[in-house]
Amino acid sequence: MDLLVRLYDLPRYDYSRVTGQGTTLRRALPPERGMVADWVETHFSRHWRSEVEVAFSHQPIDVWLATDATGLLGFACGDVTARGFFGPTGVLETARGRGLGEALLFRTLEDLRDRGFAYGVIGDPGPVAFYKKKLDAMEIPNSKPGIYKDMLR
Repeated sequence: MDLLVRLYDLPRYDYSRVTGQGTTLRRALPPERGMVADWVETHFSRHWRSEVEVAFSHQPIDVWLATDATGLLGFACGDVTARGFFGPTGVLETARGRGLGEALLFRTLEDLRDRGFAYGVIGDPGPVAFYKKKLDAMEIPNSKPGIYKDMLR
């Protein structure tokens, strides 16, 4: 099932948990397109690479990055698979547990809200309980998990 998030009612998020660790959250820059797309394909999937490339074609770019002195740690996209959708998103295995995924989630959803979306959709989410707890996300009745993957066939 997909989840619906009220963007006009997002909880405030304290970014100091990640920025206090020396992590920067920022919108990707145009010259980073190839590097970020390669990184996403290497660490996640070719399908996600395609979505990242679409997000780079938007103005403003719909790719948010988590970086530190070692380089790229995670990414999140918005408004790519369909209008108002969150994702794909991913964090390096070695960087998980530091709150980066949550920070990227909130930053991406805030951006969707700031661009005029009242609601966001999290399609075929993995950690449903997490999204419900953090965002008060609601299940969309009769939505079909994996329907987006089926569209690729």
